[in-house]
Amino acid sequence: MRITALLVAISVIFSSVSASADDVTTAQGVIRAQEQAFARDDAAGAYAHAAPALKEIFPAPDIFMSMVQKGYAPVYRHNSFEFGDGKSEGSWIAQRVHIVDANGEAWEALYTLEQQPDGSYKITGCTLLKAGQAV
Repeated sequence: MRITALLVAISVIFSSVSASADDVTTAQGVIRAQEQAFARDDAAGAYAHAAPALKEIFPAPDIFMSMVQKGYAPVYRHNSFEFGDGKSEGSWIAQRVHIVDANGEAWEALYTLEQQPDGSYKITGCTLLKAGQAV
């Protein structure tokens, strides 16, 4: 049920006005920094880009990294990682990422980020679907 609500909210975000170029660039930088931390097996570096709500669910970097390794293998290890469309709604950004995993399979990831009180953006979630899979 929560996934359905999330997907509906994300659809609304993507049907709204495009994000400003600065917001998209900033969000992509955060996602890219986390992706590079995963590539280095830098749990603390990857965890630093997670929003407070994710840190409540995964209270330590090693727990967070284990979840990513087990549940988001294409994000953790891949052959390509290319940004698609990005949209914003208030303090939220949704960013699509096209991924080809280590086995050559295509995936679509949808990252959500929220602007924090200090002005930075943190990743609030990532929905991962095999390319061509129905939502």
